[in-house]
Amino acid sequence: MTRSADSWNAAYDNDIAPWVIGEPQPAIIALERDGWIRGRVLDPGCGAGEHTILLTKLGYDVLGIDLSPSAVAFARGNAAAQGVPAARFDVADAIALGDSGDSPAYDTIVDSALFHIFVTEPDARAAYVRSLRALCKPGGLVNILALSDAGPGFGPQISDSLIREAFVDGWELEDLQSTHYRGRVTSVVLEQQPDLGVPEGGPIDVAAWLARIRRV
Repeated sequence: MTRSADSWNAAYDNDIAPWVIGEPQPAIIALERDGWIRGRVLDPGCGAGEHTILLTKLGYDVLGIDLSPSAVAFARGNAAAQGVPAARFDVADAIALGDSGDSPAYDTIVDSALFHIFVTEPDARAAYVRSLRALCKPGGLVNILALSDAGPGFGPQISDSLIREAFVDGWELEDLQSTHYRGRVTSVVLEQQPDLGVPEGGPIDVAAWLARIRRV
């Protein structure tokens, strides 16, 4: 079952979120550098807000959303600490957001480590993809960075075929490549992999997929 807001809150309130690394993901930095982010941007599952902060600094019109009020509070504090008060964050459910009935508003959606949480929930995954379609303008781009089952890692891991199967009708998969996702070793990670050989608080890079998907 998809985790509740309270469970996500606990990850931030207790500082045990392995995805809070104090910087943007290198794969997302490269994505922007290579020209795959443009126009109005949505950052669903924004977490600590690093990507919203980065893109705001670079002049993008970007909104970060998260189901967790603690995540949004963390992101706002993070933006203030980095001197980027213009960074915008809202508490919102990325699945429900597409049901607003408004016209598609975003040219680019940057999903860093949200899609893969639906790995065992096909109905929720399909609902999320429908929401992305409702939010993304025709011709717009959805970029997904997701933990991969191609190597050892932590958290939910997905196959490349699951990404391909999720984005079929109304989508064009432009690129799907292997990359890395950077995390930090917390008690959550050590519970999953006690013999990891990395001390608590240390960095860890794990296998990931990076997909570029065009809304047609």
